[in-house]
Amino acid sequence: MHWNVPNILTVLRLLAAPGVAIMFLYFHRPWADWFALALFALAAITDFFDGYLARAWQQESRIGAMLDPIADKAMVVIALLVITGYSGMDPWLILPATAILFREVFVSGLREFLGNSAGLLKVTRLAKWKTTAQMTAIAVLFMAMGLEYVRESALARQNAELIATLSDIGTDDINVVALATYAGNMVWQFGLALIWVAAVLTLVTGWDYFRKSLPFLKDDTA
Repeated sequence: MHWNVPNILTVLRLLAAPGVAIMFLYFHRPWADWFALALFALAAITDFFDGYLARAWQQESRIGAMLDPIADKAMVVIALLVITGYSGMDPWLILPATAILFREVFVSGLREFLGNSAGLLKVTRLAKWKTTAQMTAIAVLFMAMGLEYVRESALARQNAELIATLSDIGTDDINVVALATYAGNMVWQFGLALIWVAAVLTLVTGWDYFRKSLPFLKDDTA
């Protein structure tokens, strides 16, 4: 393996995937949410730069081409598992997450079956938009999780009636509760909308790959 900058960025993104889950082992919430968001966002940015730099510097390699989609899928799968677990198993999140996970497993199995012919399943422009939509949605959902935990913590510390009227509460508490309540709900709904868009794009690209592979799936007839 050539340890050039594009390959290093790809490997770092691959290592960052389990790091998102590890944040919730070593940090209390909402810090775990914020650190997971920061790590995921930084890793997602490298998804653009490793490919761009590899082409610009003519450092494209077979190992990089192999690790790049694996790193993307690992990031998305692990992040979705963490978010669905900590979000109370919201059915409006579970359904698109299931569609995304199903497609990723299906396409990976399809590529493995095709073997040397898997080159026909090259990443399309729509697939790149799919990956961008997935990572953007996941980042927004991590932000919403952090805001939701801040709101729940504030409600647990303060009397519910005082929180509702915002009376006899310090200015800092008012700002925190108001931001977490209104912004948190808005960000969560926006994240859900994005993950549904990502799920639709995911299924469309999965069907496109399956359609391209059909000639290789037919049994020979006598």
